[in-house]
This record gives sequence, structure tokens and C-alpha cells, in this order.
Amino acid sequence: MIKLYNTLTRQKEEFKPGEPNKVRMYVCGPTTYNCIHLGNARPLVVFDTVRRYLKYKGYDVLYIQNFTDIDDKIIKRANEENIDARALAEKYISEYFKDADALNVKRADHYPKVSEHIDDIIAAIKKLIDKDYAYVIDGDVYFNVRKYEDYGKLSGRSLDEMKSGARVQIDERKKDPLDFALWKSSKPGEPSWDSPWGKGRPGWHIECSVMSTKYLGETFDIHGGGADLIFPHHENEIAQAEACTDCQFARYWMHNGFITVNKEKMSKSLGNFFLVREILQKFSGDTVRFYLLSTHYRSPLDFDNEKLAMNEKSLQRIKNTFALLEQTLNKKPVAGNGDSGNRILKSVDQLVADFESAMDDDFNTALALAAVFEFCKEMNITINDESFRPDKDTLQALEKARDTLYKLAGGILGIIFKAEDTAASDDLVSELVQILIEVRQNARKNKDWTTADTIRDRLKECGIILEDSPQGTRWKKS
Repeated sequence: MIKLYNTLTRQKEEFKPGEPNKVRMYVCGPTTYNCIHLGNARPLVVFDTVRRYLKYKGYDVLYIQNFTDIDDKIIKRANEENIDARALAEKYISEYFKDADALNVKRADHYPKVSEHIDDIIAAIKKLIDKDYAYVIDGDVYFNVRKYEDYGKLSGRSLDEMKSGARVQIDERKKDPLDFALWKSSKPGEPSWDSPWGKGRPGWHIECSVMSTKYLGETFDIHGGGADLIFPHHENEIAQAEACTDCQFARYWMHNGFITVNKEKMSKSLGNFFLVREILQKFSGDTVRFYLLSTHYRSPLDFDNEKLAMNEKSLQRIKNTFALLEQTLNKKPVAGNGDSGNRILKSVDQLVADFESAMDDDFNTALALAAVFEFCKEMNITINDESFRPDKDTLQALEKARDTLYKLAGGILGIIFKAEDTAASDDLVSELVQILIEVRQNARKNKDWTTADTIRDRLKECGIILEDSPQGTRWKKS
């Protein structure tokens, strides 16, 4: 049973999708006027991991992530660079995919763009006007927040407590300062579309309401995003969508915590942000991903290079264990009593139980990683014990151990086990075998045949065959 924290109810709830075994999920994507920073990357990685785990649990997941390719910030940046706003947005959509791929974020089922859904947005605004939830002033259309009785239920604020959000412009023409724009009349040089209220473009909030319901239906299961979107963006999404459809908008609202720098929220407006592109020049994509998952998604995460370096070492421990399992599976089975195999299978079962328990409890990736580390520790102790002699049953248990580690750490958490990880370990094996060959040669020179034969026989047990010749000793894998 999966439990998740629902921002709407402010408590953990048992997850029950609208349709059995099907999950419909929407996550707010970036506004495409720059490469993504680490704060943008956190929800991408978090909700990609949520989606992966839901699929692991047997759900058929329909995952939608939008691109906001029309926005004041895009227009401002395009004017600064003297290029078309749509061209600028397309440029940074392409750059987004480069960074998302580096972070091993799986592609969404659909990536709707605002510019491709103008007709749908206009139709929704018309409906809100007809239902008296919106009004027109000089070509602008505003949503009347006091008309929607449940306004504030997501953020937990009353109307009297609220102030206009960062993207809600103060306009004396509005009936209430909190009323927000559904449609903005065009200004010279801005991209615009024809509408019943004149040329203009959509407001920010209506875009996600329309695109999410278009692809997922009037009521869907999970809506995700960063905690900074709770108010006003997600609050306004709910108001628009539910006023339009008379249906519950999203059943569960999930929000990841901020990334901070020196305890201050990372953001472009504060100038303290770090582009993923820049971080990837120093650290691998899966190191960054591992770092983002090392803390529970709802908790704040403070950024610095030292913490990334520590996470890089921790990640390598998991990769080293995976490589050790791969190498051990290349050995030929020897006579044994099967006890090692039984211990390994118990460790595998414990890993699965602890991992699922962590993820079932509001997708606690930090505890899931703790279970992975404990498992790796046990595998290292077992395999590196000098008395370890893997028989056929033990090798079968090791194969299950490797496959389970790959499935959980790789398939769900998104750790990338590359061929070069094993190749790097093979280089180390080559160096160690060469050292043993030199030790054996010295033993033979000293006529210490017992030591020389022991080295040869033990290497043979590990799948390494030594071939002596007048030109020296060569080795190969059996």
C-alpha cells in the first residue's frame, strides 16, 4: 500500500487512483527562456522516480509534462537577444532535453506546449466568462477569485491573508487585487493570437489547467511540482479548472521542497542559481540525480560542491558492488555447502522489503538508498571473505542479487550502471593479476613451488588461467 503526502489535505493518505491499476499524472515543466537550474531539476528527478516506482508496482502510468513556451520572461529574454520569442523557446526546449537525458529522466508520454493549445485555452476562458467566473476589461480577461468559494484551499490561506503572487500584476481596473489574468491583450512586438477579446496571449495559470485536463481528463490522480508553485500557480489552476468543469481537478497534490544555497532558496530572481549544464561539467548526471534523491523530496536540500563530491563517492560504492557481483558471476562454480547462497537470498529479500517499505511511505528515497547501502555492505563482506567459494546455487543467488540491485537502484532510482563501470573494474583486475604473476615468478625463482602452485590454483578457481611460456606468463579468463 502506497501512502503519499497530499498538500491539499496536509496529511499522508493511502493512494487510490481513479481507475484501478491506472495513474494519470501531470507535472509542471519549465518556462523555456534559459537552461534549467538545479532547482528546476529537482521536480524532474523526483517525479520521474515516483513514476518509475508506480510502474514497478504494476500501475499503467500516463505521464504529462508541459513546456511554458509563452511567458513574460521569454518575451523579455527574446527582446534582449533580438530574436523571435518562439525561436528562443524552441532553443531552450532542445537544451532542456540534453540536461534531462543527462539526469536519466525518462521521457514523458506527452509534452504539450502552450503555443499549440491556444484554441483549447480560448474555449476554456469563454466557458469561465459564460459561467460568470471571469470578466473582460479592455481586451484583458480576469478570473474573479471571490466568485470561487474554495479559493485558498490548497495553500491554506484565506482571501484576506493573500497578496498578489509574483506573476499577478496589480491593476486598478480589476474587481479585486487577487484576480488574475486569463488572457492578456497584446502589446507591440509581442507574440499574439486572435480571440473574441482581441489579439493577445494566455495568462500563465490557465495554460496548465487546460493542458492537464485535455490529456488526463477533468479529474486526474497526481499533480506535481515545486513547493514554490503552491501559491499562486497551483491555487489558481484549481480555481479555474473546477469552476470550468464542476469536478475535482486533481486527487493528490505533491510538492518537492526547495533547493537552498546557504539556507536561501535557489532562484533566478535572487541570482544564486546553478545551471545543471554547469554542474555537469564537474559531476556526472547520475551523481547529480543521486544527490537530489539522497534527501526526502519534501525536505529542503542545501547545495554545495562538497556535498555533491560526497554523493559521488557514495554512488561509486553502489557501482563497485554491482561490478563485484558481475565479476563473481564470471567464475566457475566450485564445491560448496550452499550456505552462502541462502544468506545471499535472505539479503535480497530484505533489500526488497526495506526498499519497498521506504518507497511506499511517501516515496522516501533517502531510506530506500539506506537499504541499498546495507545490501551492498553485506554483498561486499560475503564475496570478499577469503573462505568464499561460490557453488552453483550460490552463483544463482548472486545472479538474483545483481538483477535485484539493477532493478531497484537502476530501474527505479535511475542509477546508471554503464559497461565502463565494469570495464574500469576489469582494469583493476588486470593490474592485480599482473601483481600476482610477478609474486609467483619470484616464488618460482626461489624454488618456492608451493606458493607458486597455490597462486596458480587460486587464480584458476577465480576463472583466471595462467599459461607459462619461454616468453613469460600470460593469463586469460576461462
